[in-house]
Formats: sequence, structure tokens, C-alpha cells
Amino acid sequence: MNRILLIQTAFIGDVILATSLLETIHASLPEAKLDMVVRKGNENLLEGHPFIDRLIVWNKKEDKYKNLFKTVKEIREQEYDLVVNLQRFSNAGFMTYRSKAKVKLGFKGNFFSSFYTKSLRHEIGNGKHEIERNFGLLNLSPAIQKISPKLLNPKLHADAVQLPAELESLNNHLVLAPASVWETKKLPEEKWVELLKLKKEDQIVLVGAPGDKELLNRIAEKSERSDILIASNLSLLQSARLISKAKRIYANDSAPLHMGSATNTPVTAFFCSTVPAFGFGPLSENSEIVEVKEALSCRPCGLHGFKACPKQHFDCGNKIIVS
Repeated sequence: MNRILLIQTAFIGDVILATSLLETIHASLPEAKLDMVVRKGNENLLEGHPFIDRLIVWNKKEDKYKNLFKTVKEIREQEYDLVVNLQRFSNAGFMTYRSKAKVKLGFKGNFFSSFYTKSLRHEIGNGKHEIERNFGLLNLSPAIQKISPKLLNPKLHADAVQLPAELESLNNHLVLAPASVWETKKLPEEKWVELLKLKKEDQIVLVGAPGDKELLNRIAEKSERSDILIASNLSLLQSARLISKAKRIYANDSAPLHMGSATNTPVTAFFCSTVPAFGFGPLSENSEIVEVKEALSCRPCGLHGFKACPKQHFDCGNKIIVS
């Protein structure tokens, strides 16, 4: 296999977890040219990655289908020996089908998967982690060491990824990431405030996207602490570097959790409406999962979560005990 393409056009966390397969393939086939397709907005995660020869970016926000065909054209021009599609849905399936690759691997579940060389069911809920499901596509030998996700090798990126001065000087701090795309994945604000008050001896950095700034400010204000730092304008790699320097990150079932795994930072992961059995739990050597202690008949209520609790009580978040 001389030219290999990985396709992962889903969310930030999915791209981070895909780096596990990227690292493992490189370790097994160090001479192979490895390329990757990601959706626009996630490319910053992999900029300058030493194992990626070409990063193909699909802009699905503007002229989605025009850009899809443009991406397919770029893929076909590379004449890959192997395409591994880690995304389960039709657009990525179309990329795989039209790739002209000698071998096409991916998950079942969309029309184009019937044209793959080999496809597997993507089974969620049996406790298998997402990286193990990804490895299953290659049917890796037990003798091959499966490498954990990696984003940040300090030897490669410490000089290239600079943080704002007030963050660059930090060490031994705690990072708290209260946001999520899905509301029912978010630990309630009051719980984050409670955590801030419990960790009053620690330097705290609240992280999120620009759109999360109001949430971060609210939590900081409610904590009545004047020493909280807020970082809502960092690039994805800057966020990863900040997390890599922390003594622990506290996060929802969301991308910052996976950044913690990829930098082997100690992680405390809060699971509200979703459950670790879905396969997206932390992989750091030092990690813990915090969830409601009592069994709730309504939990989990969905794979991704909702804009609001379907039962209107949100017990899966409100009854979590932070420490």
C-alpha cells in the first residue's frame, strides 16, 4: 500500500479519535503516503501533522454539493491504493465510492457502502470504544500495537503553537470546558460553579469556542472568583496545547475530552444524557468518568443528545455530584 486516504468528515472529536488509526498505520507502514479528508473548520487540528502528506478539506457549509464534487475530483486524482472511510453517512460514502481506490473500506449504513470492498456494521452501545470500531475496518493483527489518539507532540509543536502570554506562562493549572454542541451533554452551569468553588486553590482556565464566551463569563461571574482566565478565541491546536500543559481537564462528552485523551492529560469526563458504553470515553492513562449514580429509565435518551431534556427534569445532569 503506497497511497492511503482516511476520510473523517464528522465532528472535532471524531477527527481526534481518527488520529489513533493514522498513528497506527504510520507505525506499520512508515513509507506509505497518508492523506486525510476533513470538513472545513477541523483542518487546524492536523495542520503540520508530520504523518499527513496531503490534507483535503471539504467545505460543506457553502455550496455543499459543488464542493463535494470538487473534493471527489481531488481524491480521484491521487489514485489511492486504499481508502478507509470512518464516517458512516452518504456524502463520505460517495467520496469513497468515486475514489477509484483499489480497496475501499468503511461502515455499513448508507447506499454507497454496498460498493465498498469491505464494510462493517458500526455497533454502538456494546462498550467497544470508537477507536476499536475504526481499527476493525482494517482487521489489524493482534500483534500490531494500537496507538492512542495523538494531536500534540510537544517536540514538534511547542515552538509552532504559541499561546497568548497569560496562558503561555501557565503550568499546573486546571482546564474546565463547560460547553457542547448538544445541550443535554452539558453539565449544568451550577455544577461548574460548584466545581470552581471547590477548586479555589487552583488556577482555572475556562475554555470554549467564540460562541461560548457568554456561557464562560456567566460561570466565572457566578463563582465570585476574580482569578478565572477565559479562553474563547484559541485555535483548535492552541486549545490542545493549553490542555496538554494542564494538570487536569474537566469536560463534557465533547471535543475537549478527546483533546485530553490525545495529549494524555488527566481527564474528568462528565456524562449526562449520553453514556460511556457508546464508546467515546476518555483514553488518558489517568482518567475518570462522572455520571449520575442512580439508574434512570430515560438514560441514555439518544446518541448525541438534545436541545433540551425530553423529560424536562434533566436528572442525568442535575443529580451529578462534582468533587
